[in-house]
Amino acid sequence: MIFKSINPFSRAIIAEHEVLTNAKLNQKLKISESAFKNWRNTSFQERADKMKKLAHVLRANKDGLGLLITNEMGKILSEGISEVEKSAGNCDFYAENAEKMLKEQQYDTPFRSLSVYDPMGAVFAIMPWNYPFWQVLRYAAPAIMAGNVTLLKHAPNVIGCAKAIENAFLEAGFPEGVFQQITIDIAQVESVIASDIVCGVTLTGSEMAGSSVASLAGKHIKKSVMELGGSDAFIVLNDANLEKAATVATQSRMLNAGQACICAKRIIVAEKVADEFAALFAQKINALQQGNPLQNGINMGPLARLDLAEKLSNQLGKALQQGAKLIVGGMREDCNFQPTLIDFVDSNNIAFQEEIFGPLATIIRAKDENDAVAIANNHRYGLASAIWTEDREKGYRLARKIEAGNVFINSLVRSDSRIPFGGIKKSGYGRELSDIGIKEFMNMKSIIIE
Repeated sequence: MIFKSINPFSRAIIAEHEVLTNAKLNQKLKISESAFKNWRNTSFQERADKMKKLAHVLRANKDGLGLLITNEMGKILSEGISEVEKSAGNCDFYAENAEKMLKEQQYDTPFRSLSVYDPMGAVFAIMPWNYPFWQVLRYAAPAIMAGNVTLLKHAPNVIGCAKAIENAFLEAGFPEGVFQQITIDIAQVESVIASDIVCGVTLTGSEMAGSSVASLAGKHIKKSVMELGGSDAFIVLNDANLEKAATVATQSRMLNAGQACICAKRIIVAEKVADEFAALFAQKINALQQGNPLQNGINMGPLARLDLAEKLSNQLGKALQQGAKLIVGGMREDCNFQPTLIDFVDSNNIAFQEEIFGPLATIIRAKDENDAVAIANNHRYGLASAIWTEDREKGYRLARKIEAGNVFINSLVRSDSRIPFGGIKKSGYGRELSDIGIKEFMNMKSIIIE
């Protein structure tokens, strides 16, 4: 079987990647097993030196790596370069903080009692195409700094990025097998999860993929972390700074051509300010330029694949049939989809019920703040949310009522190495980043000394 990497703007085939045979896959697993036996016994300082070198390698090659991202999945070049820089920053963060995050913990007992953290083995990662470097380094940097090794199954359309990341690890001096990308098909996934060297699975992807992989992890009694779909609420209250809220809503919804789990997918606006906000929002969306992601002045590139663009067109058509009003955009040519805004969406509309993965913004009108919270919580997803209000104490009180893993007040929703990240409900379970994320695939071992 061959995976093809296709430039979504030009539709040209960039490269073809052959899927591993089962025999070669087994060799990769054995390499991981051998690498773990040595890597787990290295010092934090040795790991940190190599992780710092990896950050340097990424930054030194950010222009070429950013271009690779753009060519494989279509985001504008500046966003691709920024993604590489953010990934390098995550490497630095864990190089500097892993040891203190994993220090032993003493307990107040009549006898000596403590907990220590031991690495467990190989973390098997199944990662998506939308942030092909950040999603990988987000889990890999902490897992490897903790003494684990990793096997990456990347999305078929960004295998070039997967290979580039593996090469960066090797250039930074990591031993063979500490980080391996494996080009495998879905049918081979269970054999990897079942392997004795694999201690757990981390997946970022769709609800359907998460359900399938989590079932396999449970079957083989392996720890799993799932970061799945999202339909984030972006609540704009009567007292919000509407100009700033509209600016950030545009950035949040249209960044990466709207192809993000955490972004403003359901913009819930208090009725009193809904008309004014909608006008501002429409003006800002209408000013965006969609086109060739390598061209200056372009704000947004194409969607990553033709099937994704076709799905979004179908969702928009059905949303309009169900009563939504088209305000801006709506046109598509191949993978190129105009930045689009629809208004008067209700909870029965497909644009509310399904995850919209593309540059389609929706406005839902709420009676008041309590109604806005109820609308936000009326969804099977619970990844992240935002609340816009000049009363920060009110924002905090409402944030406590929001059913989501992250709530940002008067700010762009984003992931940050210092802050735990993850969702609830059908958005998954477990956490990445911060000190919480590095402990997900560790054995917390209690030691009692009488």
